[in-house]
Amino acid sequence: MSLVISHLARRFGPTPVLRGIDLAVEQRELIALLGPSGSGKTTLLRIIAGLDWPDAGGLSFDGDDWLARSAGERRIGLVFQHYALFPHMTVRDNIAFGLSVRPRGNRPDRAGIADRVGRLLRFLQIEGLADRYPAELSGGQRQRVALGRAMAIEPRVLLLDEPFGALDAQVRRDLRRWLRGVHDSTGTTTIFVTHDQEEAFELADRVVVMNAGMIEQAGRPDEIYDHPATPFVARFLGLTVEVPVAMRAGRAEAAGLDLTALPRRAIPDGPATLFLRPADIQPLPDPAAPFRVTEIVSTGALLRIMARDDAGCRIEAEIPRRDGRDLREGQPVALRPVTGQIFPAGGTLAARAPATPVTLKEAFA
Repeated sequence: MSLVISHLARRFGPTPVLRGIDLAVEQRELIALLGPSGSGKTTLLRIIAGLDWPDAGGLSFDGDDWLARSAGERRIGLVFQHYALFPHMTVRDNIAFGLSVRPRGNRPDRAGIADRVGRLLRFLQIEGLADRYPAELSGGQRQRVALGRAMAIEPRVLLLDEPFGALDAQVRRDLRRWLRGVHDSTGTTTIFVTHDQEEAFELADRVVVMNAGMIEQAGRPDEIYDHPATPFVARFLGLTVEVPVAMRAGRAEAAGLDLTALPRRAIPDGPATLFLRPADIQPLPDPAAPFRVTEIVSTGALLRIMARDDAGCRIEAEIPRRDGRDLREGQPVALRPVTGQIFPAGGTLAARAPATPVTLKEAFA
């Protein structure tokens, strides 16, 4: 079974919010929709959930046209950032709600509902909270209850919209690991929205990077991290140092930069831009180098090194503090990137989104 999104478009007045989204999500996959605010992530999630409708395009699940189905008929589980629990109901009643309001013909009997809720309470490790009210719970406990309520209806697809955004950093990390375990145990197809890169890369089988209503790149987390396909993806994933270079016979060249560690690229000769992460740049003392250290800032374990040449090119490097003991402000340094991504002037390395939905097998080939 797969969820297939094809050429999906949505406008709010004159503003395009989704501009031709194509994506296939396979059964048991955990997909992260990653991107900045306004990229269309939540709108896409709402359309999948049946809370909004597109202006064009298709949406089907296992061959069934979901655009002809109401939200209730799709049997979607939804978890929001701010929980949306019923404050006047206990944890037990919140989890049971989706089952108790089903039409009589599809509703389990009272004993069946109690049994399913009891199993979920044990599975989610909140059995001791069953008779408490939401106001008596911590943020992490409320999010588990919200997930339990979504799972109670045995959803075909579980949708999570910034599920950990309202929690502090340590609770988020703990719940991320826990959620991955829940997903693997249940085998539910899961799609979650986030702007947190660490969250997306830790949790997801595939990451879909969105920007301005389009899919910039989709693939395995390591693939996207190591090989961003567009300048937007590179910048969004932390390749914030941009250096003009010249390409000659597949090699990048730039004054003051030792680029020998970078492999040859199939890029035509001419101007290009090298995108780097500060942590992937090694500053090396060199009296003949055109760059000079202008600032050294310690963050505890790391040193941030600012270097500048006479032409005004400013580059930031980040190294372990123990590796920077010999560096001083004013010192000439050569800069040696160990990895990076290169884009030809005005170009990208791959098409943004395929014209037809891509299956999991094809995407991982």
